[in-house]
Amino acid sequence: MTMRSYLDFEKPVAELEAKVEELRQLGKKGDAVAIGDELTRLEARAHKALVDIYAALTPWQKTQVARHAQRPHFQDYVDGFITDFTPLAGDRKFADDEAIVGGFGRFRGQSVCLLGQEKGSDTQSRIRHNFGMARPEGYRKAARLMEMADRFNLPCIALVDTAGAFPGIDAEERGQAEAIARSTEACLALGAPNVAVIVGEGGSGGAVALATANRVLMLEHSIYTVASPEASASILWRDSARRQEAAQNMKITAQDLLRFGIIDTIIPEPPGGAHRDPAAAVAATGAAIEKALKAFNGMEPDAIRAARAEKFLAIGRKV
Repeated sequence: MTMRSYLDFEKPVAELEAKVEELRQLGKKGDAVAIGDELTRLEARAHKALVDIYAALTPWQKTQVARHAQRPHFQDYVDGFITDFTPLAGDRKFADDEAIVGGFGRFRGQSVCLLGQEKGSDTQSRIRHNFGMARPEGYRKAARLMEMADRFNLPCIALVDTAGAFPGIDAEERGQAEAIARSTEACLALGAPNVAVIVGEGGSGGAVALATANRVLMLEHSIYTVASPEASASILWRDSARRQEAAQNMKITAQDLLRFGIIDTIIPEPPGGAHRDPAAAVAATGAAIEKALKAFNGMEPDAIRAARAEKFLAIGRKV
């Protein structure tokens, strides 16, 4: 069983849950009946504290939740609602990039193309996937797979979870900006519907390259931003310590972005965030994707392209 990791603002819940666990251990050794009432009371208090805290999260706290190491990642979603998944590798130009995973499988009985960033779940896999920060070959792989999906009229699902595209010298040498632009262009050119879900962090062009979709969904406590709060604070005030102020002013939460028309749907998370109940979060995400795709049943490719273009052209017209 994975040990639960608490964020700083969750300390009141951590203390209550520690007492709950202590009582459970005592119950195993002694009179479980005598302890039962106190255990039930403490569990209720811990749950209420958790719900109250998550009902009033600040943008910076949501940023911390979106980055939580135990939050479900790409592979968890594949395991949860994709069958017969066959990953494909390589951009046919330079190499394979493991920060972006892509391939074909079946979603609710329908063949689809699935793309997304994988951050990894332990030290070894995080290094292998470069913490979900893709190099140009990752975006070129994504564009290649989207073009293949379009050829066979298959819907595309993108699961976005990245701090941003990798900013290394090697990535810049191989045309990072051009690769991101080509991937974005491939999203816009699709004649089949595409749905993107911000499942954790949606950072900068590294996210937009996969999230230029007919429907953009966000988990309740995820973030979607042009630059991280730390980077923005460094740019604006030359002081990354002002990250909380940057997060507050940048309007990076799902609730703000829905109001601005940048995203289309907020997917509710379990009490305490997706990392507390990954299976429930994955199930809710699958149901939201299914609903989003059904809206395009029977639509012609040109109509799908036009609807996608109009969605993005409309951003900023109404606030």
